[in-house]
Amino acid sequence: MITPVILCGGSGTRLWPLSRDLYPKQLLALTGEKTLLQQTALRLAGMAEVGPPLILCSENHRFLVAEQLRQIGIEPAAIILEPTGRNTAPAAALAALQAVGGDGDTILLILPADHLIRDTEAYQTAVTHGRKAAQGGRLVTFGIVPETPETGYGYIKKGNQLADGAAYEIEQFVEKPDLATAEQYLADGSYSWNSGMFMFRASVYLDEMKEHNMAMFEHCRTALGAAQKDLDFTRIGREAFFACPSDSIDYAVMEKTGKGAVIPVDVGWSDIGSWSALWEVGARDHHGNVNFGDVILEDTRNSFIHAESRLVAAIGLADTIVVETSDAVLVAPKDRVQEVKKIVSRLKAEGRQEANLHRRVFRPWGSYEGVISGERFQVKLITVKPGSVLSLQMHHHRAEHWVVVKGTARITKGQEVFVLSENESTFIPLGVTHRLENPGVIPLELIEVQSGGYLGEDDIHRFEDNYGRAESRPGGEQQ
Repeated sequence: MITPVILCGGSGTRLWPLSRDLYPKQLLALTGEKTLLQQTALRLAGMAEVGPPLILCSENHRFLVAEQLRQIGIEPAAIILEPTGRNTAPAAALAALQAVGGDGDTILLILPADHLIRDTEAYQTAVTHGRKAAQGGRLVTFGIVPETPETGYGYIKKGNQLADGAAYEIEQFVEKPDLATAEQYLADGSYSWNSGMFMFRASVYLDEMKEHNMAMFEHCRTALGAAQKDLDFTRIGREAFFACPSDSIDYAVMEKTGKGAVIPVDVGWSDIGSWSALWEVGARDHHGNVNFGDVILEDTRNSFIHAESRLVAAIGLADTIVVETSDAVLVAPKDRVQEVKKIVSRLKAEGRQEANLHRRVFRPWGSYEGVISGERFQVKLITVKPGSVLSLQMHHHRAEHWVVVKGTARITKGQEVFVLSENESTFIPLGVTHRLENPGVIPLELIEVQSGGYLGEDDIHRFEDNYGRAESRPGGEQQ
């Protein structure tokens, strides 16, 4: 049995302003109608002896991940919440320990959630080859047959061919090269890009980790041993995982083991690691432009223009990236998009929310979107999914006025429970316990006007919550 292990951590800062800490690129629909996570989960559909996926993700993304899987009809084997990022080696160890608890011979297929693969048939064939090598005790990595002398990827040099014909011994892992070296690798033909996808028996991976990185193994074992169920999620031990060393599968195990193998594959792969990479895989017009949204161009070539909330018009651009969202606009030469990380670092250093949040913020019950704010007031559009309910809560520093603009709301206000329809409203005084529900079958939309001396997201005291959230979380989950 193959258990897909989807690694859904990471913040994707190089795709800011679309990708942000609390809504990263793997949860975005960048290359089609489905998000990158959903595409990853569906990529093995129809293959025999493939079980439900095991998901590892950040606590902050748990409800979004669960909802996106529900939308495509996939019920995961488990969703393990990482309290902090520790790179891919500990994540794979947690998955392997979870699998060994059931069947130590389970083959794990380690998959980043944020990659694009355009040739599903070739990908599934590669997985079939990988299974054979993994069953024989190999730790398999999938190398991407290079198309260009790429300097942004690490490389793997293949050695002797193994018995099954598709896999090779690994002769060498190579760090990101300069252009001249990358051109040599491309001409040589024995090098492939390091994709970050792996396949191995759970027990074999753990044995190799114990041999080469015992401290990491012990911390992961302790963290999983302290795990607790929280609704549909598995919360591992925070203290042990925070103490765990941070490292990639490559450095922690693959470069040290004598059991490694590489399978070169040509599957139409991209890690979507930058705006220029997204331009490369996008559908271009006859001027080489990739456009999304309401865009008007004049004399513009080989550019990527993304309009999310308004018209974007461009004249005389070439090799340029323009990305517009409701609260930020990025403009950069295509060959300098890797420097977007510098912008994100500055935003974080200045404490600006544009690094973490979009104007529309998703919650397990729906979403809210900032409309306008000023001194002592702010206005939000709140959308509640059918059948969903917010926490029973109160605020110490603000009052709220709710106006229903679509659907039906059931309101709890102090000891009162009543229903509001469209164009009806109610006032929630400061300090009064309240709750909002959608008893209907269509989304509920209402305008919330907040007023008070402090309007921060951490001014919330929860009495009851259907989603197991903390009573309050500064800078975190509102409502």
